[in-house]
Amino acid sequence: MSTDFITPIFWLAVLGFVVTWLTVPVIQKWKPARGPEARSGHRPGVAISRFGGLALALAFVVVAVVILSNFPATDASREKTQWVIITASLAMFLLGFWDDLKPLGARKKLAGQFLIAAAVCFGGVRIEQFQNPFGGGFYDLGWLAWPTTMFWLVALTNIINLIDGIDGLAGGVALMLMGLLTYLGFSGGLVFPILCAAGMFGALLGFLRYNFPPARIYMGDGGAYFLGFLIGMLTLVHSQKGTVVAALIAPVFALALPIMDVALAILRRGIKGLPIFRPDRKHIHHRLLASGFSNRRTLLTLYGVSLGCLVMALSLFWSQGRLLPILCGFLFLLVLVTVRSLGLGRDWFTVDGTVGNMLHVRKETRYALCLSQWLELEAERCPTPAALWEGFIFMSRKLGFARVRLLLDDGPVAWSRAGALDEEKLQKHTMTVGVGRVQAIEFTADRAALRPRIFDLFAELAVEAWVRAMLRWEGVSGRVFDLPPEPGA
Repeated sequence: MSTDFITPIFWLAVLGFVVTWLTVPVIQKWKPARGPEARSGHRPGVAISRFGGLALALAFVVVAVVILSNFPATDASREKTQWVIITASLAMFLLGFWDDLKPLGARKKLAGQFLIAAAVCFGGVRIEQFQNPFGGGFYDLGWLAWPTTMFWLVALTNIINLIDGIDGLAGGVALMLMGLLTYLGFSGGLVFPILCAAGMFGALLGFLRYNFPPARIYMGDGGAYFLGFLIGMLTLVHSQKGTVVAALIAPVFALALPIMDVALAILRRGIKGLPIFRPDRKHIHHRLLASGFSNRRTLLTLYGVSLGCLVMALSLFWSQGRLLPILCGFLFLLVLVTVRSLGLGRDWFTVDGTVGNMLHVRKETRYALCLSQWLELEAERCPTPAALWEGFIFMSRKLGFARVRLLLDDGPVAWSRAGALDEEKLQKHTMTVGVGRVQAIEFTADRAALRPRIFDLFAELAVEAWVRAMLRWEGVSGRVFDLPPEPGA
């Protein structure tokens, strides 16, 4: 690509920056309702808009219009590809934005993602060939082109979405990838993809101005879906020009950290018998926060690791794939060090942890999930907050807890199992809630009755059940959940 495009790249990045910089303050005024607020998971108890993806989508539309107006496609095939990128990316944004407004459920969202990915394949944007990164030969995928392409697009969409658990993380990783794609575009001679990536690089810079911790707006599922899918689309277009190693393998290296995090999350949830897309607080950034890191220090640490992975991706591109075996080995060592230092594996990866206990853990999880669903449904039948608290006590007793204390902002509400408790044989776990007047919930159980790992899992599921039931009660009754503290507390 000619250096004449450096000037348009710069001004389109500025355009994307200006659009998000000006529109985010307007979108910030659109506060979420109680339900979506509780689903945000970033800073509970603080009403922050999660519709920041709208600003990113608007910047994309403005950038695309400018590109189409000033740099029209030279042939019908490229024009068709441009419109596939635009329409499919916006369709993915609308799917996520719909979920931001009203939860759709994991199955419906996944079905929608695959449907949009299939439309992309139908539009002619597919991974037709696979290049052997070691030997250099090309292999036609044939009928595997459709499922391979769909998996690639859906995987990148969900990777960006699943790492959106701390202020600025998903936006920062997407910013690095847009910069990588802008650089890779020079070798492919593709005008629209490189200018689009440059425009979104600027848009993400403007968005991070408001999303950097402490965040004043979140991108939500709409923004995360849109960014992940657009990144996947741009890599596909580059791969069609023959730069398969650069376009497909290099972004995998750049995304090494979130890919590892997501893979461990899927394995962790699968072993426990939890839904794969169920959120939890066991991701790498949660581990760093639990170890005493501040939000900003955690984010900067993850940025540093991601930048290192980005350098590896660029090295792979510069070496034309010759450094792939060395970089794969280095990446494998990085994964092992990260898993060990943060305790991400622990005994889940031992033979006894996965084979000996997995079936038992999955059975216990199913039981706890059934009780969680019952409590959420029971919330619709409870006339008062006190009645819902009685239902939560029933659930806690069934799960084997010996004591539960609901820590309100003006005092506690507690339940304790009948009979004397031996404090020396008890284990405690306090879970932060921060929704409404409920600050935290403290669980206590006998070590002999509940093993520590089951105890921690039950406490996590119980808190999630309580929050969902409380919000369901508010939605049905139209009143604020107001459970009075115990007298004299």
